[in-house]
Amino acid sequence: MRRIWVMGLAAITLGLSGCGYNDMQRGDEQIKGSWSEVLNQYQRRADLVPNLVNTVKGFAAQEQQILIQVTEARSRVGSIQATPELINDPAAFAKFQQAQAGLSSALSRLLLVSENYPQLKSDANFRDLQAQLEGTENRIAVARNRYIKSVQEYNTLIRTFPNNLTAMLFSYQVKPNFAVENEKAIAIPPTVSFDKPAAAPTPAK
Repeated sequence: MRRIWVMGLAAITLGLSGCGYNDMQRGDEQIKGSWSEVLNQYQRRADLVPNLVNTVKGFAAQEQQILIQVTEARSRVGSIQATPELINDPAAFAKFQQAQAGLSSALSRLLLVSENYPQLKSDANFRDLQAQLEGTENRIAVARNRYIKSVQEYNTLIRTFPNNLTAMLFSYQVKPNFAVENEKAIAIPPTVSFDKPAAAPTPAK
């Protein structure tokens, strides 16, 4: 009886292996690891925002609208519980992506505004924060690309016969992914040129 049980277990194991079960397990773990790195880099960016806003405020306090927009965008990002389960919820994932895109847009506008303030651009603290932000945006782009690739491979795996039967049996679902249409544009970090100082704004008469 024990021999029959062992043989049956071995047959089941071989069957699962041949139907992609082990590959699904590996793919799922790879996605979790990639997602964790995405969150780490986004959090790194969010942590830079308060210091960046305060530094800009010290030289361009009149730019209240854009400063408020950046602060509110960061608040929206922070209000989302970016848990590991989020990657299994398409609606929550889309909300997360939208919030991060909003912060990216607000930061780009803030850096564009800074072009009008030569003293701000020459400030050592601002230059350091801007360099950190550029580096973080690059790391975000790399982490996102890895996540996109991991999800694409996983989703293809569980949709392919006979793996789709195994996926159905063990309730493996297609995972949401970042939109790739504008990935090239998203991957370009916001930049500020320090080569030529911009002209100061003309005082209002």
